[in-house]
Amino acid sequence: MSVLDRAALATLPVLPRWLMRRLAARYIAGEELADALRTLAGLKSRGFSGIIDVLGEDVLDEAAARAVVSGYRAAASAVAERGLDVYVSVKPTHLGLRLSEELCFQLYDELAAHCGRLALGLRVEMEDNTTTDATLRVFERLRARHARVGIVLQSRLLRTPADIARLAPGPLWVRMVKGIYLEPAEIAHTEPGPIREAYVEDARLLLARGARLCFATHDELLAERLSALCRELGVAREHYEFQVLLGVREGLWQKWHAAGERVRVYVPFGPEWRAYSTRRLRKNPEIFRHVMRDLLLRR
Repeated sequence: MSVLDRAALATLPVLPRWLMRRLAARYIAGEELADALRTLAGLKSRGFSGIIDVLGEDVLDEAAARAVVSGYRAAASAVAERGLDVYVSVKPTHLGLRLSEELCFQLYDELAAHCGRLALGLRVEMEDNTTTDATLRVFERLRARHARVGIVLQSRLLRTPADIARLAPGPLWVRMVKGIYLEPAEIAHTEPGPIREAYVEDARLLLARGARLCFATHDELLAERLSALCRELGVAREHYEFQVLLGVREGLWQKWHAAGERVRVYVPFGPEWRAYSTRRLRKNPEIFRHVMRDLLLRR
């Protein structure tokens, strides 16, 4: 991290709320469920499906973790009532993984059952390397009990091909990402080229297993390679989709959509938007530079 990056990131805790909110506004639907529902309905009108995520992580109190599940249940019910093509995405530490793996599983299990009754999918997110093993264990237990549960895998991590090989036989629903967490070189690719190559090879491994894939990326060159890979392997467009972040490179969404690709938008919301934004910016200074540059260019 450069000296300028450190200096800029050091200002985050003292930036006024209005400025932080402006930084986050394009990328976060709002603080209330109603905000997220309006955003998702607007995306639907433009031909895009969605992912709903309640902001938050690293919950260390059981009552708070149970309250998170209640919030997600309400969000899932509201999505289903409106007939939106949306699935639910939840971070393991938001459901108390750092407190208890068993509690985390039980809360996911409750939410997966609720989503299943509504015919909605539930995605187990992937966080930093300290949670990978526990997250995969929770996912495998859920997958054995619920048909509509998926997982996220990160091409940045050197272990991912082995993790793919260890996943139990049967249907797989995977969201492939490069990975936002800046991990040590001993366990992760640290340069863009190797991360991109690993993404393609991980996708190839998963497609060979018949997995239904979600390619989460804003890397246009990578997307072209993934589309070509699907054509090479005879994978129908109905069996994969591209996923993007709210507010990021919307012109690219339109391009893919016009070309006949399925595109799904990640829509986060909630009162913890500032803590979420601060943590994300600290974990990856490149995002901070991107947001600041975008803000200045729009002035």
